Amino acid sequence: MSERRTVALVTLGCARNEVDSEELAGRLAADGWDLVENAADAEIAVVNTCGFVDAAKKDSVDALLEAGELKAAAAEGGGGATRAVVAVGCMAERYGKELADALPEADAVLGFDDYADISARLTTILSGGGHAPHVPRDRRKLLPLTPADRQGSEVALPGHGGITDLPAGVAPASGPRAPLRRRLGGGPVASVKLASGCDRRCTFCAIPSFRGSFISRRPADVLGEARWLAGEGVTEIMLVSENNTSYGKDLGDIRLLETLLPELAAIDGLERIRVSYLQPAEMRPGLIDVLTGTDKVAPYFDLSFQHSAPGVLRAMRRFGDTDRFLDLLASIRAKAPLAGVRSNFIVGFPGESEADVEELERFLTAARLDAIGVFGYSDEEGTEAAGHSGKHGPEEIADRLERISRLAEELIGQRAEERVGERAHVLVESLGAGEGAEDDEPPIEGHEVLAVGRGAHQAPETDGQVVLAVPAGAAPRDGAPRVGQIVAADIVAARGVDLVAVPRQAAGGEPSGAAR
Repeated sequence: MSERRTVALVTLGCARNEVDSEELAGRLAADGWDLVENAADAEIAVVNTCGFVDAAKKDSVDALLEAGELKAAAAEGGGGATRAVVAVGCMAERYGKELADALPEADAVLGFDDYADISARLTTILSGGGHAPHVPRDRRKLLPLTPADRQGSEVALPGHGGITDLPAGVAPASGPRAPLRRRLGGGPVASVKLASGCDRRCTFCAIPSFRGSFISRRPADVLGEARWLAGEGVTEIMLVSENNTSYGKDLGDIRLLETLLPELAAIDGLERIRVSYLQPAEMRPGLIDVLTGTDKVAPYFDLSFQHSAPGVLRAMRRFGDTDRFLDLLASIRAKAPLAGVRSNFIVGFPGESEADVEELERFLTAARLDAIGVFGYSDEEGTEAAGHSGKHGPEEIADRLERISRLAEELIGQRAEERVGERAHVLVESLGAGEGAEDDEPPIEGHEVLAVGRGAHQAPETDGQVVLAVPAGAAPRDGAPRVGQIVAADIVAARGVDLVAVPRQAAGGEPSGAAR
């Protein structure tokens, strides 16, 4: 190719979107595009949008507007290289032409069906050609109703890129095979998509309409991608999808995750496997056993409770109640007392009573969760709940959101305090005090910071962190920790949701090293 082209991928939203962006990056790199980090340095900025809730949509629109400003500045000779802006991702898939009409700053709005030809699409746009805005459609109707008939479908599934041989000269023939993916960050953690879509019909959620029905990736593709990531220096992988507990149901084995996890844990170079997005109604004893009893698999439970009052849950088309959820947590902690648990909750749902809010408070107080996300209900177009009666006004929803959020903050702080005295196995993600830290404020008096990372009970970006510190002037006997290393440490203090820990060897205990 005679002329190099530059592209930047700006990613909004969840870890699933991050995987999709890296697949797009892999496709573009394979076709000769140069990937640059900053949109101002790229001829074309591709914004991978989120379409989940209002706040995420606003962030996506803001990112598109910001990229549009870069394009305008470049056109006026004010510096920068940006010549075009393209929207992709969930918001683009969900709204298509409507988004294009509302945001003329975007030169194109591409849907998931465009991903396979992303290089050609961007080339056309840079050449001044037009591309008709994506026309949204209900992606649930694109796959067969019966899960077992879905494999082998021609439907576009972002993040499901197959495994391809590495180009000659990049790695020896015996090395790991590369997925259709290019890493956009260099940290020791990466997400791997386990499946796409969802067959559940929660009345508040629009995701299945634009992500489609549930379909699993084949185990060979998941394992191949995990091996490649280990070869790229990744220490921890996080399995992501809309619903990991359904993995394998369309492959003829609903317990497939229980057999896949030990295989992932056996991959050389990987030290921790984390599973996210678990549905409480689909948890089964065998899965709990594997998550709590498999070496290198983090005893971590990202359980989508959403509420605990039975009436609200039924209105959401979900199952369970406070006591059943507490029984589930008790069964998990009976096998792994130090297991990490996080969840999200919606308050102000149509018909939610004061008694329902009090029931949620009862559950949260007893549950001892490590991380809690709280959202105020808002209507989502095309969802059943948007037509429900008994809706609360904005002020009432805001009051309940503040009330439960305040309780959640207090409770997760208490849970962090409970962990003081425990041993943690901390994945080192950065050395020193970390970005935004107060260098002149040690985590505890008389100590200095070595590194920042996460314990097994903490997922990336959402669940707090662990600061590794040593007494001033002391140093680990085998040298400073390395990024990507897992260090055994004793938790000595809590600062809100974050923890402070001293490496075992610095505290006079056993040497630090990789462990669950």
